[in-house]
Amino acid sequence: MLPSIILVLSLSFSSSVAAVPHRRDEPLHIPILRRSNERRQAGGIDRFASAASNLRNKYGIGQSSSPQRRAQTSDIGITNQGSDTSYFAQVNVGTPPQSLDLVLDTGSSDLWFATTGCAGCSGNTPVLNPAKSTSLQLGTQRVSLNYGSGSASGIIARDTVSMGPFTVNPQTFVAVDELSSGLVDGELNGIMGLAFEGIANTQAVPFWQAIINDNLLTNPEFSFFITRFVNNQNAKPEEPGGVLTMGGTNSTLYQGNIDYQSFTPGAGGGTFWLQTISGVTVNGKTVGVGSETLAAIDTGTTLIGAPTAAVNAIWGAVSGAEPLTGNFTGFYSFPCNTQLSIAISFGGPAWPISINDLNIGTVSSGQCLGAIFDITAGSTVKPTTGTPQWIVGDTFLKNVYSVFRSNPPAVGFAQLSAVAGSSGSPSTVIGSPQATSGGPTTGGSSSAVRSMIPLGINGIIIACALSLLTTAYMVIA
Repeated sequence: MLPSIILVLSLSFSSSVAAVPHRRDEPLHIPILRRSNERRQAGGIDRFASAASNLRNKYGIGQSSSPQRRAQTSDIGITNQGSDTSYFAQVNVGTPPQSLDLVLDTGSSDLWFATTGCAGCSGNTPVLNPAKSTSLQLGTQRVSLNYGSGSASGIIARDTVSMGPFTVNPQTFVAVDELSSGLVDGELNGIMGLAFEGIANTQAVPFWQAIINDNLLTNPEFSFFITRFVNNQNAKPEEPGGVLTMGGTNSTLYQGNIDYQSFTPGAGGGTFWLQTISGVTVNGKTVGVGSETLAAIDTGTTLIGAPTAAVNAIWGAVSGAEPLTGNFTGFYSFPCNTQLSIAISFGGPAWPISINDLNIGTVSSGQCLGAIFDITAGSTVKPTTGTPQWIVGDTFLKNVYSVFRSNPPAVGFAQLSAVAGSSGSPSTVIGSPQATSGGPTTGGSSSAVRSMIPLGINGIIIACALSLLTTAYMVIA
């Protein structure tokens, strides 16, 4: 989610870790919970059209020519978000600590909390009460953040922030007092950006970078395993969502080697977690994806956004696929009973995407909506040099174990283990036998995680459902 900045506070101080840090020699494994969006059923597949529009806004396509900090503006895009699922983690802030659930988003870098008196917050939104923290330092300048699924604005502040055993004191964040409807749902409070400092609108060091800079982690990396509950009508409001591991990996959740692909994060402290698409296959046959291949790996996005040429080539190789129009311009439908196999390579193995993730709902009789869409459709402003042309969200990430390493910068993927619900190799279409003409079904990973993770533990929200094809909830946004 690439927020828009109204005013940037130039801070003379910088985030640092607590005075007496304690190095953790073993990686920390944090269970993730998945929260269902109650509006999902009412919104139907229309939510994906809104999500696509929001995702374009998030990455500045059709709105701004720069993926970096945007020019000052008073305009705040409001998006009607309809999410499939979201993933969240519990974060503590203030003295004494107040516990709040935040979305974890590798597609943005700012940290924010909704605060008391928040305009636009629902009656269910837990809020940070600044008056109850003796250590909070509240500034005077405002920042506006624009996400694919909505917007937030507030005052830049500093306070003690911790997740698990790791504490940053002080950590810079935005004390949000104004939210657009739908940016966070249920009992979620805010967003923790997990991308690099270079795209932080507050110009602050992100929490994850601060704990790495202070040498609190054994390894300068974090990793994700996330579960699948797509179109599972029996899913509870909260389900086990997977595991976030800080400082390393969880070897029980993947098998074989982790395929690391290095990248140059960019100037100014880095930008997104980037990869280069080296190949795409459809039902085992290679399709051309053109020269626009730079991809952002975004846990805060649900779908996969790609350039026009690549999208047309992918769906052109699927028998019966049809381009859609109107609100769904840029999307394709395909026969629901298709045993579709699409795999993406980033310079190493080709990683298959389950049909359960590619098929995101029924469009018409016998035709289902595809999860790979044209991110530039209908936009007059195209990505500039250095801007990701692909946005690879949870449609892909649910099918792999993913590792984000800051030094040297790299993203790694590995095959899911049997414990995590996979029984095939990277060349296997995981989950495809479960597909039915009625649409996608739940993959096998959920039951495994259900037995692995205590239901009472609050976890991390990656915002996985379409909006975040943009950030916040994973809706395409």
